[in-house]
Amino acid sequence: MAKSFLRSQALFEEAKTILVGGVDSPVRAFKSVGGHPIFMKSAQGPYLFSEDGDRYIDYVLSWGPHVLGHQHPVVIQAITQEIQQGLSYGTPSYLESKLAKLIQSFLPSIQKLRFVNSGTEATMSMIRLARGFTGRSVIVKFEGCYHGHVDSLLVSAGSGGLTFGVPDSAGILPDLAKHTQVLPYNDIEALKALFSSQGPEIAGVIIEPVCGNMGLVLPDPHFLHTLRSLCTEYDSLLLFDEVMTGFRVSLGGAQGLYGIQPDLTALGKVIGGGLPCGAYGGKAEVMAYVSPEGPVYQAGTLSGNPVVMAAGFAALGYLKENPFVFDTAVSCVQQLVQGLEDIFSKHALGYQVLSCGTMFSLFFTDKPIRCLSDVKTCDIGQFNRYYHAMLQKGIYLAPSQFESNFMSSAHTASDIQDTLNAMSHSILS
Repeated sequence: MAKSFLRSQALFEEAKTILVGGVDSPVRAFKSVGGHPIFMKSAQGPYLFSEDGDRYIDYVLSWGPHVLGHQHPVVIQAITQEIQQGLSYGTPSYLESKLAKLIQSFLPSIQKLRFVNSGTEATMSMIRLARGFTGRSVIVKFEGCYHGHVDSLLVSAGSGGLTFGVPDSAGILPDLAKHTQVLPYNDIEALKALFSSQGPEIAGVIIEPVCGNMGLVLPDPHFLHTLRSLCTEYDSLLLFDEVMTGFRVSLGGAQGLYGIQPDLTALGKVIGGGLPCGAYGGKAEVMAYVSPEGPVYQAGTLSGNPVVMAAGFAALGYLKENPFVFDTAVSCVQQLVQGLEDIFSKHALGYQVLSCGTMFSLFFTDKPIRCLSDVKTCDIGQFNRYYHAMLQKGIYLAPSQFESNFMSSAHTASDIQDTLNAMSHSILS
């Protein structure tokens, strides 16, 4: 039965009268794929339920954090118990140390940690710390890597910047942007050349070690190891933005998957069990430069919120005690990818499907995907037609060719088969 989305359309029209663009984050507006967003009312396990009364198999999962699926009982129980104690104290609580130690057990490179409220805060703070610790000004990033809406990093960015075709935002001062050098992702020679010419000026290099914000793009492991070597050689800090990849490409993040130790790491909402949260951390000698121990100021009134800490400790603790749960989600991705490749082979299609851990992307191009210029060869019109066909079949994907999708341990073999059936019809229609 065809979906009409009438209530969602009405709610969107109402929202536009009071919210900028009708949304609180640009990619939700469906500008890339056309049409209007679907308003959701509830979620459970691997499913979203819309205001129109429809159920969707969800592969966005609040943009990644719900590794266990929506409303996992362990997380809900932890939140329920904590809110009976209080919502926010404005003081330290033991939950902060508990969660920090648990994160460290997954990511040993994090010797000291500071909680913040979002991934953007985490990357912004890492950049400030890198400059404060090294006394240098230049930050290096890579095309298509999105690190939040930080002024100095919203240059050749991915995610919503690509979706809207405006990777550089108005309102960013040239004096800030000029201190950011941008390189092609996976380009070892360009990386070596930049360090050769500007190495002593480079405070740090920030990277999504596995890109998720131009669709899922995998690194050449030699590229990452070269990057680590150059940062060490020139006393520059290596900054891993694992806001998306942390607890997603592996339980040890991309750094665990590829065996590379960054100097600093940024994490996002996954460490809060899906509630607003972020953190940055790394070498103790570097983190000692953060206030109140050092001269780099950073603060947050609600950082380390006890309800968020309880949710994060419950979610990550469950993964720690039951690692097979993560493996279940990975197996579901592998089943989906194999099914897609079978479809491509049967119909002689040259499309690309990439996956890593619990993340996956389908690219409508026959060009192998290694960097942003490859991603830009995708047939956006084809993706948009496919996207709306999938919505009609009850499959909720990221509403942009330039975003990754996610799998949870709550997805079942039946969900995957239903998704493959919908994909086969939608790709070929």
